[in-house]
Amino acid sequence: MNDILGSVPHRAAWPGTPAAPADVSRRHLSLATLRSMIATWRERIRLRRKLAQMSTANPHLIADIGLTRRQVEAEVAKPFWQD
Repeated sequence: MNDILGSVPHRAAWPGTPAAPADVSRRHLSLATLRSMIATWRERIRLRRKLAQMSTANPHLIADIGLTRRQVEAEVAKPFWQD
């Protein structure tokens, strides 16, 4: 099995997370990176769903948070893995 995730640190890691000690295995780092990626994806899904719900239920709130309707539509249309 390829260890693609272990070769490059993922940019979706949580801010403030301490670096792993040098003796931690490569597989462990890959699992931590994968968990971080999944958590980030789930958060994006949740936020985009809330944004879509807000834009249909209370469109006036979109202007209150400083976004245009086009910006909201563009954000909601993004796939979960895209920043």
